[in-house]
Order: sequence, then C-alpha cells, then structure tokens
Amino acid sequence: MTQLVEVIAKALVDDPDAVEVTEVDRDGQKVLELHVADKDMGKVIGKQGRIAKAIRTLVKADATKRDEHVVLEIVD
Repeated sequence: MTQLVEVIAKALVDDPDAVEVTEVDRDGQKVLELHVADKDMGKVIGKQGRIAKAIRTLVKADATKRDEHVVLEIVD
C-alpha cells in the first residue's frame, strides 16, 4: 500500500526524491503518512483538495480489498 501512494506522489511532484511514505499504527488502525517537499505540497493536495481526495479514494479501495482500515495523512 505504501508503494501505491509513493508511486502516485512521485508522479505528481517536481522533487520525487523528497517523497516519503511511512506506515504508522495508531489505535489499531494503519495510518500512511505522506511527506513531500514544501514546494510540492500544493501539487499533492490539488485545487480544493481534489488530488488528495482521489489518492485517499484509491487507498481506501485497496484497503477494502484487503479487509483493512487505512487512513492517509499528508504531512510536512
């Protein structure tokens, strides 16, 4: 799942080397933290959050297929 988010994020940003996805377990739920360069934050979020919402939809679909609950957080 982390690879999915990483591939998508690297395709969107100008600095793909700064993309990092970490998986954290919080209260029995998986949380994927997406880190990108400050200048690329807008590209990952998109206008009115559309890109972020689309990425979260893909993560949710993949998690549902695996019978898991996963949350994506975009952090700086």
